[in-house]
Amino acid sequence: MDKFIQLTLTGLTNGAIFALVALGFVLIYKASDVINFAQGDFLLVGAYITYGLIVQVGLPWSVSLLLALIVAVALGIVVERFVLRPMIGEPIISVIMVTIGLSSLLRAIVTSFWGTMGRQFPKFLPTQPVEIAGATVPADRLIAMGVVAVLLVIFSVFFRRSREGIAMRATADDQQAALSMGISVQKIFAMAWSIAAVTAVLAGIIVANITELSFFAISAIGLHVFPVVILGGLDSIPGAIIGGVIIGLLQTFVAGYTPSQLALSSVIPFIVLIIILMVKPYGLFGEERIERV
Repeated sequence: MDKFIQLTLTGLTNGAIFALVALGFVLIYKASDVINFAQGDFLLVGAYITYGLIVQVGLPWSVSLLLALIVAVALGIVVERFVLRPMIGEPIISVIMVTIGLSSLLRAIVTSFWGTMGRQFPKFLPTQPVEIAGATVPADRLIAMGVVAVLLVIFSVFFRRSREGIAMRATADDQQAALSMGISVQKIFAMAWSIAAVTAVLAGIIVANITELSFFAISAIGLHVFPVVILGGLDSIPGAIIGGVIIGLLQTFVAGYTPSQLALSSVIPFIVLIIILMVKPYGLFGEERIERV
């Protein structure tokens, strides 16, 4: 029972991080119909920039976090302006290839400055163990799960209540109608990419804090986001949250209850991906789109 509780808490933490990254993925898709294959690499940029500011520059972690978020916003704006906007009207495969190229570019920038060796990330969350129903869980995982939950609530309220959030939802539903109502679609695109970059950077910092600054481990998270968004639905924010929790729990339970040499935890998200595409291709909460010719 103790193992089950510990695995559940660990899975919820991982699922919350998946959901945070998937949220940015869904935002970009809803606002601009672009599948961003570079979303996971924003985690790398945020984690390594924060590391550099704290360890190499010597800034306090609070200042470093703020600067990392500013860089994330700037990165989102630059990508939208110089990468996405020139591709408007081009075939979807061309846009996808551009985001794949962006992914390679971001990885090359990170490796050119910091390499691929694992590094010890400066801890700013308490790490002392906490006992819950007989299971011992590090405090940083519980705090990380709480922080991610709060961020997801804030973003949900933002999209439902704020003027900018409503404009983003309107643009996602019908860009031409949004333009006729005086909404700047280009501004909404830039906002969507900036928010997506911010969510990814925050997720990268949290992952690096509770594990270590590992190039390969953090970049792998971006790969696991695709089963999450396909499971929940490419255009569903609640689906991103629920899909993240399901994949996080499933992956952790498989890792905890199956032999490690089988490495089933690495492939189970993609098994779920294949099953969902076969049974419910629009995901659990995705909107079914029927095009009539």
